[in-house]
Amino acid sequence: MKRIQFARGRRRRAIALASAPLVAATLLSGCGSGGGPPTLTWYILPDNGGSVARAQECADASGGAYQVRIESLPSTATAQREQMVRRLAAGDSSIDVLSLDVVFTAEFANAGFLRPYTAEESARLTAGMLPSPVETGMWDDQLFGAPYKSNAQLLWYRKSEAAAAGVDPTSPTFTWDEMLKAAVGQGKKISTQGQRYEGYMVWINALVLSAGGEVLQDVEAGRNAKPSMASPAGDKAAEIVGNLARSSAAPVDLSNAAEEQARATFQSEEGMFMLNWPYVLAAARSAAEEGTLPQEVVDDIGWARYPRVFPDRPSAPPLGGANLGIGAYSEHPDEAVALVECINAEPKATQYMLDESEPSPYAASYDNPDIRAEYDNADLIRESIAEGGPRPLTPFYTDVAGAITQTWHPPASVTAQTPERTDEFMADVLAGRRLL
Repeated sequence: MKRIQFARGRRRRAIALASAPLVAATLLSGCGSGGGPPTLTWYILPDNGGSVARAQECADASGGAYQVRIESLPSTATAQREQMVRRLAAGDSSIDVLSLDVVFTAEFANAGFLRPYTAEESARLTAGMLPSPVETGMWDDQLFGAPYKSNAQLLWYRKSEAAAAGVDPTSPTFTWDEMLKAAVGQGKKISTQGQRYEGYMVWINALVLSAGGEVLQDVEAGRNAKPSMASPAGDKAAEIVGNLARSSAAPVDLSNAAEEQARATFQSEEGMFMLNWPYVLAAARSAAEEGTLPQEVVDDIGWARYPRVFPDRPSAPPLGGANLGIGAYSEHPDEAVALVECINAEPKATQYMLDESEPSPYAASYDNPDIRAEYDNADLIRESIAEGGPRPLTPFYTDVAGAITQTWHPPASVTAQTPERTDEFMADVLAGRRLL
């Protein structure tokens, strides 16, 4: 899932690292003397320099035990997966540490591409972390991915428009149906991700989970897992998507909207509500500082927990993030684990949150004074991650997500019959009877 990251501190980091651009590769050396310490290659997800900074600090602190070579992956989750699968399927021993979108950890672990962390390593690497991010790194009761960063979507709203509609989005029982009624009544828009890509899957999965269902049951059964969209939860999710998409509250570009298109609509005169990640507040503040967004728009932005599907059931905010795995063919697994333990320490995760607007998986980060000064919604982000709902943790996630986004797109085509059609198509895809 492609997201553009913003933070007021990122410019300082980018300038400081201008001599180490994320191109083909960046070699970060420690202070050791002769003897040739091993060079560990870390495949990172693109950012504004925060990963390079963490790696440099660890190379320096290693006392010459290792050097770190940075390789930057493509910007989209699909392209990241394709590049890593090709290399690991060929037994590439140069991959020591890799950053993985949370949805791919189970697939890579099941395929034998990752070295599992031992019980002792797992305890050290996850101490102090929120449970939900840790769950995304598990497969077959073992930790294969140590959470590097986490994320959860929030509900964003324009305070003035909510007040005019007489609704309180921060109410614990605020629902999608109430939100739609308020937006239609005010002649405003609800921004979310409706493009046929991972962001749309995030929306659909969150609705189903928030309604008490699952898009896939018995994931341990692999290709024999049971598609379960045809359920009361799936039916309600389809109702919400279809009703919004066919209403006057739907942005004209909903079927092509990703995170940034949603943000643009929300910040326009038409904006009222938006479902998006925490980075959008820092993005708005940066735009105001640069003079490209009126300060009154920033001042009008409010935030709340992801809306409920039913008033009597807490929502399951969409859970995102990335995990760090050890390549199964690495020639330096012990040093690679040491690198992961260093770059994943809580202080570095906290600093990364400040520099990159990427939430930390550590509970303690949200009590840090600097975080609380930068993030007025720190407690809400921590709560949303802690109670967030993951996408299916299955080795066949690509097939599952592809089947769902294909049958649910465009959003305006979603009807009461869509969940059942999805289950049939997903079952055929998992069984190899049909192709995406």
